[in-house]
Amino acid sequence: MGFSKILIANRGEIACRVIRTARALGYRTVAVHSTADADAPHVMLADEAVPIGGAPAAESYLRVEALLDAARRTGADAIHPGYGFLSESAAFARACNEAGLVFIGPPAEAIEVMGDKAVAKRRMIAAGVPTAPGYLDAEQDDERLIAEAGKLGYPLLVKAVAGGGGRGMRLVHAAGELLEAIAGARREVQSAFGNDTLMLERLIERSRHIEIQVFADAHGNAIHLGERDCTAQRRRQKVIEEAPSPAVSPAMREAMGRDAVAAALAVGYRGAGTVEFIVDQELKHYFLEMNTRLQVEHPVTEMITGLDLVEWQLRVAAGEPLPLLQEQVQFSGHAIEARLYAEDPYSGFAPQTGTVLHWRPAAAAAHAGIRIDAGIVEGGAVTPWYDPLLAKVIAHGRDRGDAIRRLMAALEDAPLLGLTNNARFLRDLIDHPRFRTASMHTALLDEWATGSEALLQRPEPDGELWCLAAAVAVGRGARPASVAGFDLSLECGTTKRTLRVELGAGSVHVDLGATRHEVELGGEDDGWLDYRYDGIRRCIALVRENGRLHLARAAAGFVFAEVSPFPAVDAAHDASRVRSPVAGTVTRVLVVQGDFVVAGQTVVCVEAMKMEMKLVATVDSCVSALRIRAGDQVASGAVLVELEYDKEA
Repeated sequence: MGFSKILIANRGEIACRVIRTARALGYRTVAVHSTADADAPHVMLADEAVPIGGAPAAESYLRVEALLDAARRTGADAIHPGYGFLSESAAFARACNEAGLVFIGPPAEAIEVMGDKAVAKRRMIAAGVPTAPGYLDAEQDDERLIAEAGKLGYPLLVKAVAGGGGRGMRLVHAAGELLEAIAGARREVQSAFGNDTLMLERLIERSRHIEIQVFADAHGNAIHLGERDCTAQRRRQKVIEEAPSPAVSPAMREAMGRDAVAAALAVGYRGAGTVEFIVDQELKHYFLEMNTRLQVEHPVTEMITGLDLVEWQLRVAAGEPLPLLQEQVQFSGHAIEARLYAEDPYSGFAPQTGTVLHWRPAAAAAHAGIRIDAGIVEGGAVTPWYDPLLAKVIAHGRDRGDAIRRLMAALEDAPLLGLTNNARFLRDLIDHPRFRTASMHTALLDEWATGSEALLQRPEPDGELWCLAAAVAVGRGARPASVAGFDLSLECGTTKRTLRVELGAGSVHVDLGATRHEVELGGEDDGWLDYRYDGIRRCIALVRENGRLHLARAAAGFVFAEVSPFPAVDAAHDASRVRSPVAGTVTRVLVVQGDFVVAGQTVVCVEAMKMEMKLVATVDSCVSALRIRAGDQVASGAVLVELEYDKEA
């Protein structure tokens, strides 16, 4: 089972993560990449890199034959699948073994059992692991599912047996929502996994999501490395993870760990795996699923145990026994991970694309207890082809309060400018009273999204940032020195302000309302600007780009520009055209030319970064033209549907 060169069948931060540990242990590494990732960080980090196809994952990272051919061409004798893509494909694991390659993961049989949620649940019931009530049978017609849902009662979950990462899952509150949920779940997983079989599960309301990290070797040993609390989620996708869970007692940890190890042994597991549980308000736990791979959130376990889980994966794959016995596992302190996504939390968490203009995480990661795993570099492009996860910011402290404080600082100290992201939302979330008191549940963020929770209100720049933007705009010779004072109109987002500016000796005076402020601009160094505001020295991330000024404050990015004297046409609010908010794939076209539609009616659906967005008509109108078909790739801002309506009405 020995090997010397590892091909990482993945991309982004997890590929970089695996490469670092592999190289530390003396293994040579091979990266693979699509055309969109030719200059990506993981490509530059590996010893060798092989192109495997086009930008869509189906043309590259999901092509088994291309991956095996890359291993053959480079002499790689092992494959690490990372997470996502083919990491939980039993067929891929078998193909690796048949090609004489070591698959750094569990046996194909274990992946197969745990990859089918219905089969896995039956196996857990047989092993004595607690499970939630549900429907698991093979009869899949709509009538049978409707009847079984009635027996279970609402609310319930429609779940694809082959889904993962929140895909193929729909929450149904009442019988009237069931058929649409069934159709949506089937459509989503058929395109992603090629298997549209569904199961039903009674929803455990106001629950916590707590998972157990397990490890097993080829010698019959299996242990757990404690729990991770992943309760902070939006749309069933994790946002914040922490270890240990603030809700788990030592006795509960022992019981959950025992059930998780039993789950692993029940399927002949080997390697790293995670057994996920839903925990109800009485702190009773129920098996949810097993992820037969390394988890995105594995760093929090590493931080509290001092272990390298990728190293353990490599050693187990090489035939070595587990390095520790259960009683030798030690936990220290508290760790929290925040997932930095290319998404807009203030606009329904819509995925975002763009260029990374400023990303300098090294200084933040140099502070005690901070770790940043990233798959982006400054100047790189974030495309619509893959998951929106850009980086993970992890903080470790003596206790939970230490970890929260350090994580907030790290998110502020490592701003990402150039594309919209969720860093400010993450910072505010871990400082929210519901998070600090550990009183969240898995549906809370979604409940907040339907209301007016302050956490999801877009932050606005404070007065200091407006004054600084004005000073930068005029302080570098944008106005002749003979002009002592003038009005300067700036805009940031949808807000416009006119400020009175006067040039002084070495400083700029800005009138903000009835108050005058003094801004002294210092030196710029490597994307950071030193300045003084009313005598107080500060430093801020700054990028100039095509007449726009990007500034970061408290983990939020703000873009300022001088207001043009020529009014622009607001294409985003043109009711006669339905435009794609992101670059992506058209999944459904729900109208034909000549149809009459009402305001709020869905006309087309676009998927990007694993999220399907419903695009609606904003006025009662008639469909005058369709510019797309299902399956088309579209650019951000592209016109998809044209509408005609009475503009005088």
